[in-house]
Amino acid sequence: MSGEEMEALRARTVPDVVAEGLHVLFCGINPGLTTARLGHHFAHPGNRFWPVLHASGFTPRRLKPSEQHELLEYGLGITNISPRPTARADELTAEEYREGGRVLIEKVVRLRPAWLAVVGVTAYRAAFGDRKARIGPQEAAIGDTRVWVLPNPSGLNAHWTLETMAEEFGRLRTAAFGDSS
Repeated sequence: MSGEEMEALRARTVPDVVAEGLHVLFCGINPGLTTARLGHHFAHPGNRFWPVLHASGFTPRRLKPSEQHELLEYGLGITNISPRPTARADELTAEEYREGGRVLIEKVVRLRPAWLAVVGVTAYRAAFGDRKARIGPQEAAIGDTRVWVLPNPSGLNAHWTLETMAEEFGRLRTAAFGDSS
């Protein structure tokens, strides 16, 4: 890929999949280059978001990234902390995380989801200045929106298996929907 093509790719944004009053608004860190190229969230084949979403009971079948708008039918949505595509999340600056957290708060206040689920504890800590945050429900809330931090589904996150991630996502699903979803 030429330098010009790389710059054009990095300038792309991936549109949010959102609506007012969602049960859960999932928040990724930022689009990877594959996601930016394809225009669909969590599009890299090594990303485990879509398999985990299904395995945890959020969706009745495994959706493809290109089917991301079907999430709205289930009361789910997706956004990102930063819109800037990068090869790796550690390419984002501390200021991009802080600004992303500020914009995310505005978005949550406007959309009023029941839960904001940030995938990646390190990203949550950087965006919200909460160095003590852990995986799971947070004490902090944004208005009436509760906050849950989930493990990052990137294939690079070897500490979490598909099964252990599905368990944690499932805890959020139970909190958001009860046992009836």
